[in-house]
Amino acid sequence: MRKNDIRTLDLNLLKALDALLDERHVTRAAARLGVTQPAMSGILTRLRENFGDPLFSRSQRGIVPTQRALALAQPVRQVLADIDALMQPPVFDPASATLDFSIAATDYALRAIAVPLLAALKQRAPHLRIALTAVEDGPLQERLERGQIDLALTTPETTPPGLHARRLFDERYVCVVREDHPLVRGKRIGLKQFCALDHALVSYSGDPFVGVTDEMLARQGLARRVTLSVQRFLVLPDILRASDMVAVVPRRLVAGMPGLKLLEPPLDIPGFTKTAAWHERTHRDPAHRWLRELLFETCRTPG
Repeated sequence: MRKNDIRTLDLNLLKALDALLDERHVTRAAARLGVTQPAMSGILTRLRENFGDPLFSRSQRGIVPTQRALALAQPVRQVLADIDALMQPPVFDPASATLDFSIAATDYALRAIAVPLLAALKQRAPHLRIALTAVEDGPLQERLERGQIDLALTTPETTPPGLHARRLFDERYVCVVREDHPLVRGKRIGLKQFCALDHALVSYSGDPFVGVTDEMLARQGLARRVTLSVQRFLVLPDILRASDMVAVVPRRLVAGMPGLKLLEPPLDIPGFTKTAAWHERTHRDPAHRWLRELLFETCRTPG
């Protein structure tokens, strides 16, 4: 292998060469690097072997660089500066960043989490691009490992082990009817009236006409009449505004929606927790950390 092969060059030699070029004196260069004068002389010998040039000649006041050494001065400083930059923590400027991120979310999370997050991103990082994909599109662990997605909005029960995860918020259910519903007046709805109304149910999987509300009613020996089942929330608000139906949905899905009235359910319905999950590969990256912090901030604000 050639002596001047980059694979044999110790980067500390470049620091020594830079010091020698600056100080033009072996003893002063040694003091600058914190080594002895004999050690510095040995380093100079190695430099000469690597570059195939004497590099310096002795003079009455120290050492004088050869033309080869002078030609190396600027490139060596640039290499050392580049290496120093590599060792510094990268800086992320959201206002000017032009990165792409991919977030996997459920239908619920798209409305309750992604929408306010995108609004905040538009204000603080207008040049970032976000790709929203379905959680159900494949194994989360594998997609995060391969970089197909950067962040997943899930629940503790569906978060694969071995990922970084953080609780976003606890969600609760509310009853929703149209604002001018002829039968539901006031701010509460009785259990008897609740069971008598026609119900719309958002069912992502399983029995399309049975949900957690039916399980809680069954414990009391009661049942409701589910006359409509939809797989996506998107169409539900329009259905409720145009009918006398009632729906039990997560509060953040309907908070602030015009034309709808939110009521407390007449029975206890267990809610759920939303979680953000990400892989170790993005855990320390400044841009990803900034995005996650913005997500946590928007989720702290009630929907």
